Amino acid sequence: MIAQLTGTVAAVGESYAVVDVGGVGYAVHAGAHTLANLKVGSQTVLAISTIVREDSITLHGFNTAEERDLFELLQNAQKIGPRIARDAIEALRPEVIRHAIATGDTTTLSRIPGVGKKSAERIILDLADKIGPVDLGGVPKQVGGRPGGWRIQVGQGLQALGWTAKEADTAIEKLDAEGADGTDVPTLLKQAIRLLGKR
Repeated sequence: MIAQLTGTVAAVGESYAVVDVGGVGYAVHAGAHTLANLKVGSQTVLAISTIVREDSITLHGFNTAEERDLFELLQNAQKIGPRIARDAIEALRPEVIRHAIATGDTTTLSRIPGVGKKSAERIILDLADKIGPVDLGGVPKQVGGRPGGWRIQVGQGLQALGWTAKEADTAIEKLDAEGADGTDVPTLLKQAIRLLGKR
């Protein structure tokens, strides 16, 4: 697998660049902010993600290894392919995406083109335990140190027990408002059930 290319920029198009490495031109798909740093005739170093399909091998280029690694990670979420993953890197900085996943922030993730609330919830659910440590410096931490994606998991748990999506959302809002101090999903789910039981 090609993980990095170092060479001369031979051409730059709207969504790709050609990098000449030792006389071989590699076509590299890239987003606008990556392409903006490339000038024909200049030397470049691109972090590369290689995607192999039955009928093609595609190279995706990024300014940094961090962007490339996040591009690859995002594709582990259901229904997230290379295009949406690359659009995510274009729309939001890697640290913003990682923070949104860690804190269950569907609003921020929904700013990615092609990602609605349901897709954002899916990304959080699939990746919250895979993104590794996230620096929350300067950003308020969640009440009680709650786990990333807890809102989605509690909501799904309540719906599985027979409550409607609207009732589940109401219970989750109450948990936030009351500052419930549960630090794991089972505890938070029990608190939500207790709240709904008061109705």
